[in-house]
Amino acid sequence: MGAGIVGLAHALAAARRGLRVAVVERDHRCVGASIRNFGFVTVTGQPAGDTWRRARASRDIWARVAPQAGIAIEHSGLWLLAHRPRAAEVLKAFMRTPMAQGNELVDPSEAAARSPALRTDGATAAMWSPHELRVESRAAIPRLAAWLAEQHGVVFHWGEAVLEAGGGRVRTSARTLEAGRVVLCPGTALTGVAAPAIARHRLDLTRLQMLRVRPPPGFRLGSAVMADLSLVRYGGYAALPEAAPLLAQLQSEAAASLAAGIHLIVVQSADGTLVVGDSHHRFATPEPFADEQVDQLILKHLRESLKLDQVDVVERWTGVYPTGAPVDCVIEAPDADTRVVVVTSGTGASTAFGIAEEVFDGWE
Repeated sequence: MGAGIVGLAHALAAARRGLRVAVVERDHRCVGASIRNFGFVTVTGQPAGDTWRRARASRDIWARVAPQAGIAIEHSGLWLLAHRPRAAEVLKAFMRTPMAQGNELVDPSEAAARSPALRTDGATAAMWSPHELRVESRAAIPRLAAWLAEQHGVVFHWGEAVLEAGGGRVRTSARTLEAGRVVLCPGTALTGVAAPAIARHRLDLTRLQMLRVRPPPGFRLGSAVMADLSLVRYGGYAALPEAAPLLAQLQSEAAASLAAGIHLIVVQSADGTLVVGDSHHRFATPEPFADEQVDQLILKHLRESLKLDQVDVVERWTGVYPTGAPVDCVIEAPDADTRVVVVTSGTGASTAFGIAEEVFDGWE
């Protein structure tokens, strides 16, 4: 399976249906995309249709599972701050869609009163979404795996690469497992055992850059924050006609950020530090080296949206996730007993639980 969030979500879906479950993971612990992210379960702004529906379902499952597994919800909700008038027009258009149910469009002064950390001088509008949750991925993913083992009897085989899979059999570097159903969740291992099943999608990898920064003592965010660049990247906004004029303006005013695939997301951890990002560069095999100019652009957008003139960078890292398909998730059935599932949009934390439910519902 793989012990990232997609594999763990399928392990939970299988265990809840009364199946005996084993998870095979090539590494000795989860070190991939599932822990190199915001831990941000994003609903608002996801593309209409399957992705948005799966995000809603996943958010509800996260809300149920987290307290059972001892996973802290660090904060909830999302502020999306519009700096440009054209960004405000996108938010207004989004509020007219069914996906905006429960959201509020407010003027900057009200946003400032409700969230004093926002830098609202010069802003044109703000949207509040109550739907999002945030967990600390580095702690949540291993805790989820431990809970699946403790409470659902899931057996984990760590440090074993899958060499062959199909026809109800999985051969690893250490053993052969017989199974009535096999779910391959290869993550970024696109050239491994799952390669024949996903070859037609011609997937690549996207590398992102992220930072953890320490704000001044007492700084409290209370929710996730996004801004204008998110409105031309997230499909739920970008597909709206009103997004085209905003994109044209950003191409003139923020060309370097667009070229680096940057859109601002900020979340806060229990220790007060902020996780900030991110950028997007697509490769067949990503370079492992981060670009300092990209990090500085991310920090510039952080200062534009929050009342933070100075922060200390305490960590920097890169992440990698599959990309390239015209859909946000690839689900293949190479035989009756096997499914191959690859999230191709970087939305695994937001959609994996919903995807897993669909996979098993369809199988049954």
